[in-house]
Amino acid sequence: MGDYVLTHKTKRILKLRKAVDIEDVTTASQQEIDEYNRSDIKSKRTFCSLYRPVTRDILKRTFIIPVNDGAITGYFFEKYKDRSVSGQSSLIILFHEGGWMLGNMSKCGAFCSNLCNVTGASVLAVDFRLAPKFKFPVPVEDCYSAFLWACQGARYWRVDPDKIYLMGSCTGGNLAAAVSRLARDRKGPKIAGQILISPVTDCRMRTESYEKYKDCPSFSVKEMEFFIRNYSREPKDILDPLFSPLLAKDNSRLPQTLVFAAQYDPLYDDARLYSQTLVQAETPSKFLEMKGMFHGFLLYPSTPGWMDVMLAIASFVGGRAVNDVEIMSDSERRRLSRRPQLIVQ
Repeated sequence: MGDYVLTHKTKRILKLRKAVDIEDVTTASQQEIDEYNRSDIKSKRTFCSLYRPVTRDILKRTFIIPVNDGAITGYFFEKYKDRSVSGQSSLIILFHEGGWMLGNMSKCGAFCSNLCNVTGASVLAVDFRLAPKFKFPVPVEDCYSAFLWACQGARYWRVDPDKIYLMGSCTGGNLAAAVSRLARDRKGPKIAGQILISPVTDCRMRTESYEKYKDCPSFSVKEMEFFIRNYSREPKDILDPLFSPLLAKDNSRLPQTLVFAAQYDPLYDDARLYSQTLVQAETPSKFLEMKGMFHGFLLYPSTPGWMDVMLAIASFVGGRAVNDVEIMSDSERRRLSRRPQLIVQ
């Protein structure tokens, strides 16, 4: 793995994920990709080792969300005990990763249950339509429609309409950034904040980190090129701010934005530069680097630093201003991870 300095536990996680992911998406047939998106992970033991889904006290419901020329599915997660209290929770609307092409909801659901458990927020996972059948900007519009739909139903779910956050990793972060921009430009509902995990923000792929970590063990430059080619209608699409948010001319009046990046990630500079651009436009943003981490680490609870990031997210959706969010010390993490529900008060 080149010059990557990875712990033994991290190397084990990378080995396990090969058993549940497509070996090489760039050479897979469309049928193989479709089967992957629909299937449950075959090995329950491997699934639990990787994703450690929390099912106790988590209620999951499925909704049909109307979108332009069709409908998509939304998966809503909340804590059982939240239904017996009078207060309203925060809502995280999650747009999954997968290069706009992959979307295995078994994996996404495991992450959502963990996110709900640690943060105390309700979570809506959006199963938007995928490329290459549905190219840009269809997934963006699907996600924006899901956002509007969720805002309309906030009180039904006992969600505070003033505490709705958008979240995404990789291309999911790209979609979250695009939806935030549409909400501003179309005068849509107010978004409390964005949580972007190694977001794709510049699809020209010219940054230093693309070259430095082009052989990242969990996400290669070759894969990114494949995803962009299948998502775009024509080459010039990559210059659209809804495709490459970093290229936007106006980054003002966007929601406060919490940005994370793994140290060993081709998208490291996409994340760092986007956060800097927002700050320059007087949009509050905080960039946090996760040392020794690889692309996609947040999916795997066993990864060192996983709880640190989740607790930082919990403090943000619990109402802390983005500039005050920090990675907690070891002592704080140990104390609060035993009682995650207290973080969101």
